[in-house]
Amino acid sequence: MSIPIQFLLPEPSQAVVSLLCEGLYGLSFLMLALRYASPWLGGAMLLQAIQFSLHAYYIVGDLPHDQTYRIVNNLNSAGVLICILFGIFASWRRQARVQAKLRAAK
Repeated sequence: MSIPIQFLLPEPSQAVVSLLCEGLYGLSFLMLALRYASPWLGGAMLLQAIQFSLHAYYIVGDLPHDQTYRIVNNLNSAGVLICILFGIFASWRRQARVQAKLRAAK
C-alpha cells in the first residue's frame, strides 16, 4: 500500500495516511485473530503492531526514512506474509486430515 500512497498523495500527507493504513491493517488482523483464535493470526497481529509503532516513531520524531526504517519495514512485511502463508498451509493440512478421516470412515 506504500507505493500508491507515495505516488498519489502529496508528501505532507503521506505519513499520516500510511499510519492510518497500518492501523487499519492491525485492526483487521485483530478482528480475524479474535474470530478464528489462531496462532498465525496472533503472530501477524503482533508484527503489524510493530509496523504501526515503527511508523508512529518516525512520524512523532519527524525523522526521515533512513536505512534502518527500510530494513525494519521490509523484514516486518516479510514476517507478516510468512505468518499468513503459515496459516494457509496449516489450514490445508487440517482440511487434508479431515478428508482422509472421511475417506477412511467410508
